[in-house]
Amino acid sequence: MPERNNDFGKFGARGVKGHEAVARQLDALAGFVATPVTARRGLLARLRYLTRSERARAAAREAGLTVTDRTLKAWLDGRRSPSRKNLRNIESAYLQVRRRDVARYLLGRLNREGRGTRVEFHPLNQSQVTRPHHRVVEFRTLNVRHWDRIVEAVVDLGSQWGQYEYVTTIGFAA
Repeated sequence: MPERNNDFGKFGARGVKGHEAVARQLDALAGFVATPVTARRGLLARLRYLTRSERARAAAREAGLTVTDRTLKAWLDGRRSPSRKNLRNIESAYLQVRRRDVARYLLGRLNREGRGTRVEFHPLNQSQVTRPHHRVVEFRTLNVRHWDRIVEAVVDLGSQWGQYEYVTTIGFAA
């Protein structure tokens, strides 16, 4: 049960929080720019993404990129370079805006017009746990039909849902 996980890892179990595993999988599906923001190519790719439309600019401002359009144009033209603080702001804004844009797209793909997507839950790794402290855990699949309520879907796993508070991996594809 979840209340027993206050001291997770005490006996050698390994895993991550289920919501973190879902976030990692969604980030992998998002397909972020691979080139680092410190390289000119990576910086330009992020700035073009953040300035491609007025809606994207507004989302970037909302995400913390609060520079003038003149400064953005100078960065894009290569006349000026952003400071380290602004590079961090650009990266943070890019990640937030990209996640939001991709989430809207993925939501439709994952919901599949009410058919949902099958999710595989791989329980925590107990290979380092001594036998008396082992829990009975099992591989589990679930067809999630409403991805906008993913947190509530984890509770719907049944009476064993506490086993999936920490997991080795969660897999799904869109």
